[in-house]
Amino acid sequence: MSASLAVYKLFDLIMLLMLLKIFLSWLPNINWSAQPFKFLNEFTEIFFGIFRKMLPPIGYIDFSPIIAFIVVRMVQIGIYKLLVTVGL
Repeated sequence: MSASLAVYKLFDLIMLLMLLKIFLSWLPNINWSAQPFKFLNEFTEIFFGIFRKMLPPIGYIDFSPIIAFIVVRMVQIGIYKLLVTVGL
């Protein structure tokens, strides 16, 4: 497996964890201070928290995951193209 493909798959894993966090947030009985949910919450908050500070929730709707997905995907494609161009 090339380095560019490995980095691309790593970003896919990050987006999968972000999606899992979103789906689990709809369940009311999740204890976010217990493992493995604590790891998932802390890891995804790295991405969601940045955008939540710029655009706080409007009413009960949090748009930070949408923005986070778009930005992470753009970074994924940019880094992948850069690595392919370099030959990795």
